[in-house]
Amino acid sequence: MTELNLVWIALAAFLGGIIAATLGYWDSNGPFNAKKFGRSILFALLAAGVFAVGYKWTAESLGIRDIIFGILGGAGVDVLSNRALGATRS
Repeated sequence: MTELNLVWIALAAFLGGIIAATLGYWDSNGPFNAKKFGRSILFALLAAGVFAVGYKWTAESLGIRDIIFGILGGAGVDVLSNRALGATRS
């Protein structure tokens, strides 16, 4: 796998996390919370790194299916992390 493909999968996972964070903010109907959004950005970066490392070791090539999985995986990391943090604070 080329280095450019790793960048693409990392960007897809990061974008998925940012999309999930933005949709969560819109759904809340509350004021913008920079702390929560910043935490989501950190988790999106984490997802991007994990996907890039995982694809570097396992994938031979990168296709549209992989990009879609990266977006969904990044969104899932953001959603699960926010739910987990919310559950520990309740």
